Amino acid sequence: MEKAKVYFTDFRTRIGVPLPAKLQTLIRAAGIGNIDMDGKLVAIKMHFGEMGNIAYLRPNYAKAVADVVRELGGKPFLTDCNTLYPGYRKKAIDHLYNAEVNGFNWMTTGCPVIIGDGLRGTDDIEVPVRNGVLCKTAYIGHAIMDADVFISLTHFKGHESTGFGGTLKNIGMGCGSRAGKMQQHNAGKPHVITEKCRGCHRCARECGSDAISYDTGKAWINPDLCKGCGRCIGACSFDAIENDNWDANEILCRKTAEYSQAVCDGRPCFHISLITDVSPNCDCHGENDAPILPNIGMLASSDPIALDQACVDLCQKAEPIRNSQLGDNLAKPDWHCHHDHFMDSNPNVRWKETLEHGEEIGLGTRQYDLITLK
Repeated sequence: MEKAKVYFTDFRTRIGVPLPAKLQTLIRAAGIGNIDMDGKLVAIKMHFGEMGNIAYLRPNYAKAVADVVRELGGKPFLTDCNTLYPGYRKKAIDHLYNAEVNGFNWMTTGCPVIIGDGLRGTDDIEVPVRNGVLCKTAYIGHAIMDADVFISLTHFKGHESTGFGGTLKNIGMGCGSRAGKMQQHNAGKPHVITEKCRGCHRCARECGSDAISYDTGKAWINPDLCKGCGRCIGACSFDAIENDNWDANEILCRKTAEYSQAVCDGRPCFHISLITDVSPNCDCHGENDAPILPNIGMLASSDPIALDQACVDLCQKAEPIRNSQLGDNLAKPDWHCHHDHFMDSNPNVRWKETLEHGEEIGLGTRQYDLITLK
């Protein structure tokens, strides 16, 4: 397969040129104007940030993209699907309120917010997965599949299960309805290694399913309540929680790639990713820990695999921030260094399988030319 083109610019700018304008220059250079948007409905998929989390992308970036879409004749809307776990994004009414509190509204973005899978996360459509191995069909939010053009606007960060939350995570997991998220997460359920558990209750505070109890003073995970999201694994500081299935995270990565294929296949797509505020965990958390890496830049491509690979490569070359989860781990005298910033931040993760499998099923290529703009 021919190399993909990935366009990159850093966060440096000159007086009089705001960063949203620099983002617009980037996406125009990357070819967003080659998509026929005249009169078309354009879904801009992003994450509005869980209540209490402030690492999500600012609405200014969403407006910058929406303004370009309108200039091209498109009718943009911002979208995301509801979550599996309790919180401010589980039902559309709360989700919309959460988006409003975090700054996403007509005034700030110039376009509406539409929750992709409806009021209760059940408004989905079953979509074939071309070349799917683990999922022959995917359950995708109906409004997202109704759009004529699909754009992903992604905050690139760490993740406690998939290593990093990039473009494919934003698309595959983010566009899945509640049934779709369940299908992706059902490969394995975590369990507690009792002798390692300190009874600190951190895992229970992270659990969105009320699946963890402490009747004996040690954590116990009820498999009937557990959704398999893996947040407890990332929360535990003592390696006391692990997957029952050793390959559960690998399977999750592969399913995420297949769900991304279902969303993107057969229609015009464009992808944008910003490496900023690289928190160690997902924006689905109600908080965000200190960034593990410095702010790097903005990237855009028509190939989601190449875009994620380019983001990974730039992150791996960056110097870890000392006062962070990654920096703390690397400073431990007995730390087994993986020489991989994502695995050294969250050692139980897998991430390469997402990109490898996405390439195998024809979603894109990991080979790219990085074109740098000033």
